[in-house]
Amino acid sequence: MKEILESIILNIVDDKSAVTITEKVNGEDVRYDVKVANNDMGRVIGKQGRVAKAIRTLMRSLGAKEKKRITIEFID
Repeated sequence: MKEILESIILNIVDDKSAVTITEKVNGEDVRYDVKVANNDMGRVIGKQGRVAKAIRTLMRSLGAKEKKRITIEFID
């Protein structure tokens, strides 16, 4: 699932080299910390957080198939 999230993020941002995604697994809970360049943070979050919400919704539905609880944090 990390690969899917990485693919989504890389297609949104301009500075692909600044993207880092950290995965932390704790039983059923999976947390992804996403860091992007400051210039790309607005693109990833989107207007009123719509893009970030869409990414979270998509990843949660993928996690539900595998009985995992997905959390995504966008870090400056």
